[in-house]
Amino acid sequence: MEKPKKKTVLLFYCVETEELARKVAAQSNFIQLQSINWRSFDDGFPNLFINNAHDIRGQHVAFLASFSSTSVIFEQLSVIYALPMLFAASFTVVLPFFPTGSFERMEEEGDVATAFTLARMLSNIPISRGGPTSVVIYDIHALQERFYFGDTVLPLFETGIPLLKQRLHQLPESDKIVVAFPDDGAWKRFHKLLDHFPTVICNKVREGDKRYVRIKEGDPAGCHVVIVDDLIQSGGTLIECQKVLAAHGAAKVSAYVTHGVFPKKSWERFLHKNDETEKAFTHFWITDSCPLTVKSIANKAPFEVLSLAGSIADALQI
Repeated sequence: MEKPKKKTVLLFYCVETEELARKVAAQSNFIQLQSINWRSFDDGFPNLFINNAHDIRGQHVAFLASFSSTSVIFEQLSVIYALPMLFAASFTVVLPFFPTGSFERMEEEGDVATAFTLARMLSNIPISRGGPTSVVIYDIHALQERFYFGDTVLPLFETGIPLLKQRLHQLPESDKIVVAFPDDGAWKRFHKLLDHFPTVICNKVREGDKRYVRIKEGDPAGCHVVIVDDLIQSGGTLIECQKVLAAHGAAKVSAYVTHGVFPKKSWERFLHKNDETEKAFTHFWITDSCPLTVKSIANKAPFEVLSLAGSIADALQI
């Protein structure tokens, strides 16, 4: 069966994702960067302008978004809603990190599941001449969230795990790697993608008012253990996992999360200090789904960024 010809894609981006957009464009001659004037009126509301709007007609168009805070969502949604109405042949939104993903359910009456709210916002993107908008998201927090999107968009759920697998195979002790999951949720999300590695599953046990991390299954002794999860906030769970794994004989402990959120500079808890004789985490891999974090941890051990650029370039050809 003959492969379909590659399409030229006009890629727009927000201020935060400019560096990632340039990396995506460098992956393929079929991706052409476009620009938007991100300005504000004196009252703080957006004053936006899509450059070369007439050139969009009949073209495949994409937008690389970053909803890192509530203050930037409105201006980006304004552009996202406008682009497909400029007679684009097709329209794709790439939102690597779905930021409300951990607020996906109601535990008592009155809770607001903001993941569903954001999914509804994205589901109301106008259709282009080619049909519904494609929405590309990486490692969404809860598997059921794929059903939060309406039939007016086509959500495409991708993963950063292939980047991790490629990096692990480059390590000198790649035959002594064990993958650890901090809880059953992480195991459910990722174990099928990493089933060729031995695994350790941890869980949290409540004793009185305190919760402790325990090893539920597997043996880390003598191995380089890599803790895998979709995102990190304060990092407390990963630190507790590291301590338990080390106590059970792990030779090294590293971590991978697709989304390094790290509010309030919580990444500082993981830095290698010059006076340390032992490093808690040998490696800490994240992707560039959270651009502000990437800038903050640049050239700081143990952090290493695995770029989604190649994967995004491939997704734009679907």
